[in-house]
Amino acid sequence: MSLQKVNFKNKNGENLVGRLELPADRHPHNFAIFAHCFTCTKNLLAVKNISKALTANGFAVLRFDFTGLGESEGDFSDTNFSGNVEDLVAAADFLKENYSAPTLLIGHSLGGAAAIFAAQDIPSISAVATIGAPSNPVHVKHLLQSGLDEIQSKGEAVVNLGGRDFKIKQQFIQDLQEQSLPKVAKNLRKPLLILHSPQDITVEIKNAEEIYVAAHHPKSFVSLDGADHLLSNKKDSAYVGEVISGWAKRYLLVPEKVDSSLSTKHQVIASLDGEDGYTTQMKVGNHHMIADEPESFGGSDFGPSPYEFLSAGLSACTVMTIQMYARRKGWPVDNVEVHTSYDKSHAEDCQNCEEDSAKIDTFHREIKLTGNLDEKQKKRIMQIADKCPVHKTLHSEVQVLNKLVD
Repeated sequence: MSLQKVNFKNKNGENLVGRLELPADRHPHNFAIFAHCFTCTKNLLAVKNISKALTANGFAVLRFDFTGLGESEGDFSDTNFSGNVEDLVAAADFLKENYSAPTLLIGHSLGGAAAIFAAQDIPSISAVATIGAPSNPVHVKHLLQSGLDEIQSKGEAVVNLGGRDFKIKQQFIQDLQEQSLPKVAKNLRKPLLILHSPQDITVEIKNAEEIYVAAHHPKSFVSLDGADHLLSNKKDSAYVGEVISGWAKRYLLVPEKVDSSLSTKHQVIASLDGEDGYTTQMKVGNHHMIADEPESFGGSDFGPSPYEFLSAGLSACTVMTIQMYARRKGWPVDNVEVHTSYDKSHAEDCQNCEEDSAKIDTFHREIKLTGNLDEKQKKRIMQIADKCPVHKTLHSEVQVLNKLVD
């Protein structure tokens, strides 16, 4: 499986529960830690989608519940922002001792502020990304407005956040007031990516500006135009994961080729966990990608379908074969464009076309040639298209040999 349940201890010896998501071949090039938002959990849909996008690009991602939340032990009312930072350090120590030291730290909302604070205490972290993060932890106080007076007078109060009741104590408020994120961001001296939506009404966009101004280069800002604070639209969270992946690789050590001692003998690996619907992690050669089914078929449409991959193989092989032939002949083919689609349809010479069983697998292929070619050359190129290796394989007798392994 690419998804593993993990457990580790926080500073007080309480058990924290997380999920370590690995790429399909289970040999990531870098490890990342995800810090979820205030009172959220590791299972927030946006957290899962961002993690999947990262693992599809070869990262391993540890997402876990902060103390007192989700599956983790501890009393939330006894926690504070400093405790979240300490939990992140504990998570980094766990990865270092059991897998590999993390190099990328990602935080959402208050988790983004915690990520910046924690990065200074985790030597292995080489890059930090924040999503909708407040420029100062004390910003969270406005979410507790309904109970602030009671907290100040009685030392604690039950506050409803997102439909759930949480007991908040005075020490939580005091801890927030003692933190200075701009100062920490200024001293971070590590590559920082700030992602924020201009339409975020929970943590306004000015927070991103304040963090950006305080931080030193290299620093980057990406506007998540149209997204809400929790990235409830899966397209937004998937986009965030892709952006973080592409940005982080510029600052992390990513081997061009995986160590051959870790490589499988197979060219393609696909891995799908039971809770992931049809969203499948794949490693194709040295490249990581995602396969899925369209939403109309019950999938999430995060990647091409299996038959789209098959059609893609035919299209790619066709253009390569045509260009290889044209170059050998010295023919001026400036560009070859091949459009391929798949369905089941009746054979052209079908004698029983009214029967569904008479339908066969059919690839519809359209070829566009750009170049100064005469009709004879075009006709020959169309013949060559049918000689591409994938085309030949599809017309050959094929066997698939299965073996059950542990």
